[in-house]
Amino acid sequence: MRGPGMASHHGERCTAAAQQAEQHKRPRCTYVSFTGYKTFDTTLEKTNGVLKHIEESYGWPRDLRNQSYSGLRAVLHALRDRLTVEETAHLSAQLPMLIRGIYFEGWDPSKVPVKMHRDDFLLRVRQEFPYEVPGGSERLVDVVIEALRRHITEGEWQNVRAGLPKDLVAVLP
Repeated sequence: MRGPGMASHHGERCTAAAQQAEQHKRPRCTYVSFTGYKTFDTTLEKTNGVLKHIEESYGWPRDLRNQSYSGLRAVLHALRDRLTVEETAHLSAQLPMLIRGIYFEGWDPSKVPVKMHRDDFLLRVRQEFPYEVPGGSERLVDVVIEALRRHITEGEWQNVRAGLPKDLVAVLP
């Protein structure tokens, strides 16, 4: 008999519950992994949830996933570049791992914060988001931030907003 945490003959790790279920021939719950790593599966699920929220907000079919990804990326990069290095790090710690990777893609901390007011920020988003959408860049920012807010605490979001110009804060829900 194998002890808890020992490898089975198939190479997978046995848990005490799985061993007990096997001993008593009871059905056991199993976790189906798409990647083989629960952490990666979790971040994929959370990222897909954010993209799905964006798609549903616009009524886009799933085949416009590249469009929702592009919107997410454009808003994340504009926000990241407006924040200080310290605030960028604090905000990133609350993002799902895959979204955190998108957030930091191409980031040069020696060139931030970029001074942007409302119109500059919206122009930056529009330059990175090559699609026309109802409500323009302002609505896109609103939709993306709303989708991300499920992962950001109220306190952290207030810290982000506190470091921004008032006219830009008005655009960030």
